[in-house]
Amino acid sequence: MELTDGSRIAVIGGGPAGSFFSYYALEYARRFGLDLELDIFEAKDFTKIGSSGCNHCGGIVSESLVQELAADGLVIPSEIIQRGINTYTMHTEQGKRSIHAPTDEHRIAAVFRGSGPRGCLDKSLKGFDNYLLGLCQEKGAKLIPEKVTLLERTENGVMVGCSKSDMRKYDLVIGAVGLNINALELFKGICPSYSLPEVTRAYISEFIMKPGDIVRSLGSSMHVFLLDLPQITFGALIPKYNYITLVLLGKDIDKDIVQNFINSHQVRSCFPEDFPVKRALPCQCYPYINIKQGNNAYADRVVLIGDSASSKLYKNGIGAAFITAKAAASPAVFEGISKRHFEKYYKPICRDLDSDNWVGKWIFRVTRIIQKSAVLKRGLLYQVGKEQAKEHSTLRMSSALWDTFTGSAGYRNIFRRFLHPGLLFGLIRSTLTSNLSINNRHTHEKQEARQTL
Repeated sequence: MELTDGSRIAVIGGGPAGSFFSYYALEYARRFGLDLELDIFEAKDFTKIGSSGCNHCGGIVSESLVQELAADGLVIPSEIIQRGINTYTMHTEQGKRSIHAPTDEHRIAAVFRGSGPRGCLDKSLKGFDNYLLGLCQEKGAKLIPEKVTLLERTENGVMVGCSKSDMRKYDLVIGAVGLNINALELFKGICPSYSLPEVTRAYISEFIMKPGDIVRSLGSSMHVFLLDLPQITFGALIPKYNYITLVLLGKDIDKDIVQNFINSHQVRSCFPEDFPVKRALPCQCYPYINIKQGNNAYADRVVLIGDSASSKLYKNGIGAAFITAKAAASPAVFEGISKRHFEKYYKPICRDLDSDNWVGKWIFRVTRIIQKSAVLKRGLLYQVGKEQAKEHSTLRMSSALWDTFTGSAGYRNIFRRFLHPGLLFGLIRSTLTSNLSINNRHTHEKQEARQTL
């Protein structure tokens, strides 16, 4: 079970996972002297606006991914980037603090996955997914704009059927279908030991706003919210050119949870006073997100990648698509396409993501404790403010929070940094100092009130 000259690969799904696999598989084949045929099946048209061209994502490309892509010669064009993010502003009920990038490389990019939200009138917008598909086509991939309706094993291949064309036989089939339940069920038929990922609902919407108003309201900062609101693990406002993207992650987000978040003073203060927040949501969705990987996402001649297999908990789905796609492409070209090959070379990458997510769950449990505690949030704000105010300060807390928000580092790396004695002692000291200051001020105000009476 090896790819040879003339072998055929079907990639089901043309989002980032499918495109990254296609790009690297064709590049590795070129280096290895293999002539492969690769077809990408994608029913969506990423040049369209709204849901027909969208893959339901906040559209943040982390600095670590930007650098990895650049190292492989993939430089995201400026026309794809809606806005560069160089600071994070953290909001709590007790105040807010800005966290600047730990280094001078401000490479976090806000992008659209399609060509703009529903109702968008700007036809010049270009999406990230279409850009990646174009790179694959330049490498020699063929795009088939059809929905796959049948997958069937044969003795020496896999048959792929569509509603509008005849069945084709392929030597290798790649599942990059995200969390599309119907498509995943098709793969269970040819990958019987595969178990579907565990999912929950998130929320994404787009607010249209004049570019000048976005600059005045949000600047080039992604605004994140640590508020004591039920079922919300993470909330963010992401500035783009003439849109603001709202992302809510947590447990089964619904419209009531969304309204509670939008109605909070901290979120409302990020918009102009006269901006009609409640009536400004022409494009919104409740997409599923992967919170626990699917097991055994491979079989002879079949492998699933991206959200269909493993992702990063609450963060950086595009980054996880890159990791899993590249990890599957390498053994497929250089080693083989049997279950044994994928188990040896691909499974460890998925297992590593899963174990990192296990640590991430504990980080978010601690984050939830902080969200519920006014005392701890004052300490957190005080420590971040102190670090950001000093020119050559050791940014232990700031850099750990930066990587938590951006997904630029793994959760194990972040957890080790949070356990650094300097960070822990600094947080304890900041918590005591900030809360004693609050208590002293309240005592002083009460004394003045008594004297006035």
